[in-house]
Formats: sequence, structure tokens, C-alpha cells
Amino acid sequence: MAGHSHWANIARKKSLVDAKRGKLWSKLAKAIIVAAKHGGPDPDANLKLRYAIDAAKAVSMPKDNIQRAIKAGCGELKGGNLEESVYEGYAAGGVAVLCEILTDNRNRTAPEIRKIFEVCDGKLGATGCVAYLFTRTGVVRVPQDACGEEQLLELAVEAGAEDVSGADDHWEVSCDPQAMSDVVAAVTAAGLPVESNQIVRIPSNTVEIDDIDMARKVLTLMERLDDHDDVQSVSANFSIPDEALAQLG
Repeated sequence: MAGHSHWANIARKKSLVDAKRGKLWSKLAKAIIVAAKHGGPDPDANLKLRYAIDAAKAVSMPKDNIQRAIKAGCGELKGGNLEESVYEGYAAGGVAVLCEILTDNRNRTAPEIRKIFEVCDGKLGATGCVAYLFTRTGVVRVPQDACGEEQLLELAVEAGAEDVSGADDHWEVSCDPQAMSDVVAAVTAAGLPVESNQIVRIPSNTVEIDDIDMARKVLTLMERLDDHDDVQSVSANFSIPDEALAQLG
């Protein structure tokens, strides 16, 4: 799990999520629109929509915003003309990077993403160049002060989870994406709080970056991609030692 969570944990420490809540809501609205467009407006019958709504609620997105996004996806309001795509490439040091995109204009988005890679000494690659390095996995986060690892592992595995690992101040429960709703239900039924639940891409291997300049380029690329309005998520297979992170501030 460390390969996946490294960027997520760095982003939390840098307060990127809280500082960009409005932008985050916009991205989550896009995810809800596309989920409703392809699977219908009922989250009980549309697992993708349920996960998108859960992610929106986890960051206190207003109910009215969620409902407007669902209506846009179903064609009742404007703004539902979005396409899904995946852009793949490499950051400095050969780090594999994968971006999940939702856009209403591919001709605008593609050159913008390519430019971000280039200015950070990276390179946008062909479809499939790094996707094989990542596996889609459900991740449910539970605060560590809410329970012990063994307790969480026992109830999570019974619900279909694969593993539990520690990351900073929370536990990360990994599972097949199809089992994530069952895992969340089991955790909440046990009276434990769920910090977040989402489907992420876990790398099969990681590239350690201990050179400060190279680490700075990798993190700058990740931040700029994460900040782009059309980028839903960014996954990479880098690992930066704590000593190098400390020097980067």
C-alpha cells in the first residue's frame, strides 16, 4: 500500500485537499455526473455512483450540489457532456504516472496535460505504457485511534477485504472494488468511523527517489496534475525517503 499512499499522505501534510475544497467539489461533481450518465440516478443500483456520492459526502459537499450533478448526468440539466480517459507517462527518474481524466474537450485537455509533463522534466506516453503497473483497488480508511489493527483486520476480512496496513494516523483496508461497499458496511456496523473510501490504483513496484532535485520535480508534477480541473486522480509509483521530504519542507 505504501506505493499508492505516498502521494496521498504528502498531499494531506501539505494541506492541499483543504486548501482546494472548491476545486475538489467540482471534480467530485464530474465523477457523479459520469456515473449517473452511464449507470442511472439510483445509487443502490449504480455502484459507481454510490462510491462517487460517498466521496463527495466525505468532504462535506452539499446535498444540493450532489443532486444537481446527478440531474446533469441524467440529462435533466446542462453540463453532462463529459468523457472519461486515462493519460499515462513518466515523471523525472522514470517514475510511472497515470492520470484519470474527465473532460468536455479532449482537444484542450491533451496539450495542457502534455505541457505539464514537459515543464517538470516528464513525458506523456502512449496508451498502455504504464497502466499495467497499477491495479484498481478499494481503500477504506479508518482512524487508528478508533480501533486496533487485529480487530479491524478480522471484521474487514470477513466482509471481503484483503489486507489492513498502517499509514500515518489511520488504517488502510484494501479490497476488491466490488467488495468495498460491504467492507464499509461492516466497519460502520461495528461502530467504527470511516475516514474515507475510494477506488485507487496500487503500483506493483515503486521507484525510490532520494535525489532532492529529482524529488522536487516529481512532486511539482504531481501537484500541477492534481491541480488541473480535468484531472480526477493521479497515481504514481514513487517513494521519497522521509529525510529527503524533510529537506523539501
